[in-house]
Amino acid sequence: MNSTLAFIFIGVAVLFILGMKFLSSPKTARNGNLIAALGMLIAFFATLPLLHFAPHHAKLNVILMVAGIVVGLILGAIGAYSVKMTAMPQMVAAFNGLGGGAAALVASLEFLRGAQTGSIAVIETLPMLFAMLIGSLSFSGSIIAFLKLEGKFEKPYTFPGINILNGLILLTMLGLAGYLIFGQASNSTAFIVMFALALIFGVAMVMPIGGADMPVVISLLNSFTGLAVAGDGFVIHNLSMIVAGTLVGSSGTLLTLLMCRAMNRPITNVLFGAFGSGSGGGEASAEGVTGTVKPIQADEAALLLSYAQRVVIVPGYGMAVAQAQHQVRELSDELGKHGVEVQFAIHPVAGRMPGHMNVLLAEANVPYDQLQEMDAINPSMDRVGVCLVIGANDVVNPAAREQKSSPIYGMPIIEADRAKIVIVMKRSMATGFAGIQNHLFYRDNTRMLFGDAKASLNALIAAVKAS
Repeated sequence: MNSTLAFIFIGVAVLFILGMKFLSSPKTARNGNLIAALGMLIAFFATLPLLHFAPHHAKLNVILMVAGIVVGLILGAIGAYSVKMTAMPQMVAAFNGLGGGAAALVASLEFLRGAQTGSIAVIETLPMLFAMLIGSLSFSGSIIAFLKLEGKFEKPYTFPGINILNGLILLTMLGLAGYLIFGQASNSTAFIVMFALALIFGVAMVMPIGGADMPVVISLLNSFTGLAVAGDGFVIHNLSMIVAGTLVGSSGTLLTLLMCRAMNRPITNVLFGAFGSGSGGGEASAEGVTGTVKPIQADEAALLLSYAQRVVIVPGYGMAVAQAQHQVRELSDELGKHGVEVQFAIHPVAGRMPGHMNVLLAEANVPYDQLQEMDAINPSMDRVGVCLVIGANDVVNPAAREQKSSPIYGMPIIEADRAKIVIVMKRSMATGFAGIQNHLFYRDNTRMLFGDAKASLNALIAAVKAS
């Protein structure tokens, strides 16, 4: 690589870093996305001079490369424009899986090409195997995560000894890796067996994990894809891939750890524990819960909202399922016309992917300054007139703070129960993905507004306008 291309790749790295910096705030996220995309475009064109085609296959290779680019552009554009905001987690999982699969294929082709010529050095074998293993399990694991988010697997699939089986698969892959690195580096059969085991391991790793932990799993698999891309960068000597992959890998790892901290659980508990194993949606007993459920009608709830000085709205996955984010913004606007201060409390793991609620509310044009993180809103929650919980469950459950025997004990929550009045919008008394009853529903200051979130919000909006 000449010095000009090296400087270009350094500039690309700067664009990637700036893009990620801007993505940290909703106000600058759109520009951050465009800056990072510009960096990727520059990196693509800067890579073209580094390509070397065998003379007798040059024309075919160019045709295949151009065809792949065109197909990728078309499918990416169709996916981005047609996907619903509520299905954004599924698209993230699918795109991440494709990235991991592509990284695994690049490493595999480089290994098989070198095995044929017998020119694989040990220093090249290690990043090849690393990229193949991490990319393959990210691909298969992301496909399972996609299917879980689509509701194809409502319950986690597990059996006694599954962690032992996964451990044996992992040890076998590591043994084969050692054999290829320090023994027969050109053994294609051993490499193909490793590839197959990595795909199986990705499935076996994600299948037992419940839906409540999917945001953490997606973040972790995203970091795996980044690390696989970085490994490919070392294999084919591409600086932009090394930088981009390292950034994605490190940021995904940090996000995974932060999300685990938000749930007060180690990452090992997410991967090998049973918190997310509840199927969710079932009726649970109210054992250990005191109080009674007190329903409320939309017109009564509208009066309470209209005459409150301050209202905090807590969005959850139920809002996403009902696609009610636009009604939420309209209700907020109507309350603002009545002189009510409205804020939105965002829990880090609400929804099905990191930032899910932020994305939905931004799509509905909710002002950024109304969005408050959990740590910012909790200290003043006792001064909130009405807290409106829309489809959230485990992230507002006081059991996390009060009941040591609860599986979510110690998990930081939005302390909605401290508000003067809590109105919970929910279809039924069904549990969340943790599979436990929500103590908030039985509090003296809680009222339950049953029904579809969109229909209930429309009723609230009409009643607030008439008040």
